[in-house]
Amino acid sequence: MASQRNRTTANDSSSAADASSRVKAVVFDRYGAAEVLRAIDLPMPQAGPGEIRVRVRAAGVRPSDIAVRSGLGARDGGARARFPRRLGNEFAGVVDQVGAGVDEFAIGDEVMGWAAAMSYAEALTVPAGHVVRKPHTMTWAVAGALPSTGQTAHAALRQLDLAAGQTVLIHGAAGALGCVAVQLAVAWGAHVIGSAAAADHDYLRTLGAQPVDAGTAGVEQARALAPGGIDALFDACGREDFAPWLRLAAPQRALSLSRRYGLAELRSQRSRERLAELVAMHQRHGLMVPVREMFPLTRAAEAHRAVERGPARGKVVLMVYEAMPLSLLRLSA
Repeated sequence: MASQRNRTTANDSSSAADASSRVKAVVFDRYGAAEVLRAIDLPMPQAGPGEIRVRVRAAGVRPSDIAVRSGLGARDGGARARFPRRLGNEFAGVVDQVGAGVDEFAIGDEVMGWAAAMSYAEALTVPAGHVVRKPHTMTWAVAGALPSTGQTAHAALRQLDLAAGQTVLIHGAAGALGCVAVQLAVAWGAHVIGSAAAADHDYLRTLGAQPVDAGTAGVEQARALAPGGIDALFDACGREDFAPWLRLAAPQRALSLSRRYGLAELRSQRSRERLAELVAMHQRHGLMVPVREMFPLTRAAEAHRAVERGPARGKVVLMVYEAMPLSLLRLSA
């Protein structure tokens, strides 16, 4: 139970003072290229009953964020989108306000979790059930990049009923989602084959996977590595080149991020239990998502362009850096 001396609830007088303060958040007013993203000042959010407020330190940037920003999937002729809109589904940060009825967290706790399109911000409020404590062995950037990406990988492998001793092929295995799936499958005792560019093959070997080419030549390479057959197939990148790989496994044991192949829809339910299992995997097996680039929150447009450059090893993360005390600024001048 959280220490009472470290609890500050939304009903306290101290909360009334910060209700008038402002925080930066990234929004967009129309669908379009990365340039539509901008940082604005919003009122400081207040934690309601069952919620906590988190001062964000890191927020992962996902391909789905780019899809939302660009308007992919927006219904033609449907209800008009309400702008401005926000982005971001995973974050890590420090609890600085606790809502009524929340006993498991206290001010100053370092946490990581998921939110619904709001983590590109300096502060946010979420249900307490959406976060777990961040382990001290995990950096802020990794903690901000893992909650949604890790849960998607975990959910995909569970939906495929992957078991120890089975063979799974992960397409796009060197990407952020793919490499987490590789680590989970290896830890669960599966034989893992991963498709990736040749430059990433040694990296996949360090994760415990057998690499094959990402192009169509990789299909036959995978057959040679698994003469007994491939039990499960996971397309972790959702590109248009997955069709030839579908010959390697039965349709009911295949999943893709893309809906174009007529496979079962990936059911990526978020839960505190699933996220806690990922944290435990980090502590036991060193599970992590590699971070390839970090950008300040106010440079979200550059972060989106980095993701849009195409598949690459690791994750892009937005960072919220703490302001340097005035005394230190004077010393460094």
